[in-house]
Amino acid sequence: MDFADLGVLIIAGGQSSRMGQDKRFLELDNSSLLEWQLRKTERQPFKERYLCGGHEDNEELQRLCQQYELEFVPDSREAAGPLEGLRAGLARLQTDYALAVSCDMPLFRYPVLKPLLDAVQGEWAVIPVAGGRRQPLAGIYHRKILPQVEAALASGEYKIGKIIDAVPHKFVEIADKDVFFNVNTPADYRLMEGRFANLRRDVPLVTIAAPVSNTGKTTFIEQLLPRLREHGLRVGVVKGDCHGYNVDETGKDSWRFKEAGAQAVAVVSPEGYFIQQQTAKRAPLAAVANRLENVDIVLIESRNHGVLPKISLWRGLGDVLVDTETVALFSSGGPEALPIRQYDLDDIDGAVRLILFLCGHQAV
Repeated sequence: MDFADLGVLIIAGGQSSRMGQDKRFLELDNSSLLEWQLRKTERQPFKERYLCGGHEDNEELQRLCQQYELEFVPDSREAAGPLEGLRAGLARLQTDYALAVSCDMPLFRYPVLKPLLDAVQGEWAVIPVAGGRRQPLAGIYHRKILPQVEAALASGEYKIGKIIDAVPHKFVEIADKDVFFNVNTPADYRLMEGRFANLRRDVPLVTIAAPVSNTGKTTFIEQLLPRLREHGLRVGVVKGDCHGYNVDETGKDSWRFKEAGAQAVAVVSPEGYFIQQQTAKRAPLAAVANRLENVDIVLIESRNHGVLPKISLWRGLGDVLVDTETVALFSSGGPEALPIRQYDLDDIDGAVRLILFLCGHQAV
């Protein structure tokens, strides 16, 4: 079986209740979550294409369907969630099988589902499993399952998992779990903004920030470094310093060159080198990070000059530092109800998982 043998159902209904706004149109790199999915769908040779869910008078959904050549199949039931979108698509489907894909998975890639295509042997549902979790909104469904879906909706049962368990089905393990990351909450969205920022970079960056000194940024990074190395990563560190510094020793040759007026001095040895570059103003930390060689990721330590994605630390000193570039807070009893993920300040395991995800090495 190939994608050309299937229909595709882009599931774009639901209430976005945990997000607090319509997540379909949240933007990443100037395109909505829904449009990211439609662009990927456009490149695949599906036999039928449906955008399932939403109100029939939604002009933006209609525009996107016209642009990407999908048939719009609006919901018939209010507040029935993704299951209503699945029902609507299956009711319109002409071919035997369809791939149902949620619109809120910005890292999704169709090729990872090739094992599902190879596994189909007459089942009514073939579902990927990644990291121990079923992913029913990236599954293949036979249109024979439609009566069970309709019966579930009629009884008020909106969980797809119960329907899958009641029909012939198969689960297929998929190694790449990042592709199934759903953007359901403001914290998820902030995390994905950080991941997308790193997708644009040659080497991913993560800022470790805090509102005041003596919060433990250096200690936090010291604990991270050996753990990240265990994952096979070469890590660089860039430290912001507001007091000024001098790596030279008075009287050394490099010091004498600088004192004589050299704008920049480099010292090269068999084990490495350093460059001391004078600048009229503080150099952007991300620009300096880009000059590091033979590293897989770079951690930036800074109070005020870091970049997205930032991990903020708080030990009860100063105000909690959370801005639009902050994706997580590690604190000792920090405030609640922030639109970001929160961890205990000593949760280094959590920090490692978070950084791996932000830099495209799975985890979270």
